Amino acid sequence: MSRKRKQMDQLQELVRLHRMGTGHREVARLFGVSPTTERQYREILVAEGLLSGCVEALPELDELRAAVVKHLGDKRTPQQTSSVERWVEVVQAMMAKDATPKAIYDCLRLEHEGFAGSLSAIKRLYARLRGDKEVEAKDVVIPVVSAAGEIAQVDFGYVGTLYDPEQGVLRKAWVFVMVLTYSRHQFARVVFDQRVTTWMRLHVEAFESFGGVVQTVVPDNLKAAVIRAAFGFSDEPALNRS
Repeated sequence: MSRKRKQMDQLQELVRLHRMGTGHREVARLFGVSPTTERQYREILVAEGLLSGCVEALPELDELRAAVVKHLGDKRTPQQTSSVERWVEVVQAMMAKDATPKAIYDCLRLEHEGFAGSLSAIKRLYARLRGDKEVEAKDVVIPVVSAAGEIAQVDFGYVGTLYDPEQGVLRKAWVFVMVLTYSRHQFARVVFDQRVTTWMRLHVEAFESFGGVVQTVVPDNLKAAVIRAAFGFSDEPALNRS
C-alpha cells in the first residue's frame, strides 16, 4: 500500500471520528497532528460536503483524494526530495534489521566515507520508506476511542535484570503499566515477580494514584489475568480469581 493510500485511509478515519461527534482536539491528538493541521483538512472536507453524514457510509478514498488535491494541489515540493537519496539501499537494509533513524544516522556517519547528511534528513527518508513499504499486521494500529473513566489498559513488560534493593541482588524485573485510554495518563511500577498478589496490589496502587477507578480494565492477555483463551465457539476465556 502506498503512502498516499495510507494518508487517505487516515483521512477516512478522520471523517468517521467527526461523524461520531469526536471533538476537534481529540481527533488531532489521536492522529498525532497539530490542531492547525486537523483544522486544515477538516475545512477542506466541510467545503466539499464530506464531513456530514452517517458513520456507516464513509466517502470513498478516491473522493477524499480528489478533495485534497482540489484544495492543496498534488505537486511534490523540493523539500520532499531527500538530500540522502544515494543512501536509500543502505538505509533500507538497516531498516530491515529494525534499526532506528538515530542508529542508521550514526552508522552512516561513522562507517561510510562521503556521507554528509543530517539526522533530520535520515528521519525524513526513514518516514518515507516506511510509508512506501507494504503494510504488515504489526503496523496496523486502531485508536481506542472511549469516554473519560471508561477504560484502562494494563500490561506487564519484561525490562531485563535490575538490582533489587530489598534482597541486594540482581533479579529479573518487569514493569507494570496502566494507561487510561481517554486521557492517556499512565501509572508504571517496576516489580520483581508477576504473582497474582502483586498483580492485584499494583491495580490498587494505580487506582489510588489516579484518584478513582474505571468501568473496565483491559489486560493484554497476561498470565496473571488469563489462564486459558479458547478460540472455538463453545468455550469462554477462563479468567483467574483476581
